[in-house]
Amino acid sequence: MPETVRRTLATVDEHLPEAMRAVEHELTALLRRGRAVSSELAREVHPGLEPDAYGLLLWLRRCGSVRLTDLAARLGVGKGTLSRQIHGLEGLGLVRRDPDPADRRAARLSLTEEGQRRFDAAQGGRLERFRQTLGTWSAADVGDFARLLRRFNEEYF
Repeated sequence: MPETVRRTLATVDEHLPEAMRAVEHELTALLRRGRAVSSELAREVHPGLEPDAYGLLLWLRRCGSVRLTDLAARLGVGKGTLSRQIHGLEGLGLVRRDPDPADRRAARLSLTEEGQRRFDAAQGGRLERFRQTLGTWSAADVGDFARLLRRFNEEYF
């Protein structure tokens, strides 16, 4: 690493408030654990499902039906990458493409009935784990946590 970059990083680190360091540490721990949980959830949905695909299923479940270009924009990924991932989900029988009634050249993506069933079963287990973890928190604290996570996601990503 060049000396100027090293000095700049040292200066930034010196002035970084302790609370920001704590946020960075906790967020790193959350993301690391989240990847492990996503792997488990993906296997619960389907043994051949890639860990990152659980998030795609979550968005498709939430949207109901969405164009690939809109989903790619929402997730911040390229259409080519997303198309390959969707193709894999189609191969597993979890996602389908239907013609877009507004534009016959485009398709709308949605979960198949089997995809919904499998996703809902896996999500039910995850929500139960959240209930156990957050069960001692007040409703106001859980609401604040959700609100702050949403705000962070909207501003950071």
